[in-house]
This record gives sequence, structure tokens and C-alpha cells, in this order.
Amino acid sequence: MTRPPALGIRVLIADDEALVRTGFRLLIDSAPGLTVVGEASDGIQAVRQARALKPDVVVMDIRMPVMGGLEATKVILDTDPDSAPRILIVTTFDEDEHVFEALRSGASGFVLKDTPPEQLLDAIAIVAAGEALLAPAITRRLIAEFTRHPRPAARLAQDALAQLTDRERDVLEQVAAGKSNSEIAAALHLSVATVKTHVSHLLDKLSCRDRAQLVVVAYETGLALPGRQ
Repeated sequence: MTRPPALGIRVLIADDEALVRTGFRLLIDSAPGLTVVGEASDGIQAVRQARALKPDVVVMDIRMPVMGGLEATKVILDTDPDSAPRILIVTTFDEDEHVFEALRSGASGFVLKDTPPEQLLDAIAIVAAGEALLAPAITRRLIAEFTRHPRPAARLAQDALAQLTDRERDVLEQVAAGKSNSEIAAALHLSVATVKTHVSHLLDKLSCRDRAQLVVVAYETGLALPGRQ
């Protein structure tokens, strides 16, 4: 994974362990273009700090007292969706239900606390740039979740799906498989620029903030099916 240029990315750290917050702060502040603007030890503080400090990215733990990371993510993103920060879930818990709920809550990425430092910095910059961090392992867990507990498709999402062109559907299936723009371009024999255009149209037509939400829509509507990848 290659980190895109990071220019003035402001980061809020939300984790109930002081040592973890300190470690993340030292790591993030040492990276060019990344700055920690605040810390929170529970979900309530994370919501307040996000509103007051206006960070670009919130590095959010799942298990925290008072209010957990998933609920805090929902509150932050529901308050002002257009200007809300990107949420990167960082946790020691990698159970399937946490992956799924994090994405449904609006998180843009999901990494584990044992992720190598450089990859964590990559993840922060990637979600700050408006992309989603969906590693193949995370995508597999998401597929497994839908296999065990299929969810009914949302009517609005189904109606929007009907407006997609055949090529947009093809691109959405590839996005749901966790493929990058370059991988999609190779698979569908398109240019990377064309893929980017299709993804932009998908985000607009399906009212999604980023690729993570596109994946959820693809599975909830049945366009992407477990075992098809």
C-alpha cells in the first residue's frame, strides 16, 4: 500500500487506553503532513472533540466506556454528514460483526491495532483522501457476515441501483470485491481515469460518502453475492 501525499491532515485519536493514545500520537506526529489535534478517552469525548476541533480523520477504538466507538461514529457522521471527518476504526477486536457494523455506521476504514506503523499512517492518509480502506481480509469477513446473516435490501438502494448502467454495475461489483481502481481497470479493460469516473458516478447515484458504503450497498441489494468474487 502506498500512502498518497499528506498535506495538513488533522487527526483526532479516540481510545480509552492512555498508552495507546500516546503511542499513536508519537507515531502520527512524526509523519510529514500529519498532526494530532486532540485525544478522547471515550465516545462522548470523541463526539465533542470532533465537533470542536474539526479533524480530517478520527482514529476510533471500538470498545470504550460511556459510549463505544461505533455509536460515536454514528453520532459524528449524523450530525453534519457533509463536513464530518473520516472515521478510521482501529481495534484489537476483528470479529465479523464489528467489521460489518463499523462500515454500516459510516466508517471509511477498519484496521487492527497490530497493524504495522507504516500501514497505519497509510490508512490515515488514504481515508483522509476520500478513499476507503478495505483490505482483502476485511472484505472476506464482510462477505462471511452476509453469508451467515443476509440482510433485506433497502428499497431506496434498490431503486437507485436500477438507475445504474451495466458498466457501473460491473464496476460496483469489483469495488465490492475490495479491488483498487487499477485492479478494476485491468479486470474490465478500462483506463484508471474511466474507473474513477464510474466510481464518482456510483457515489453520487447511490448517495454514498465513499467506497466502504458502496460495498455495503452492493451486498445489501444483492448485486454482490458471497462466493461470486
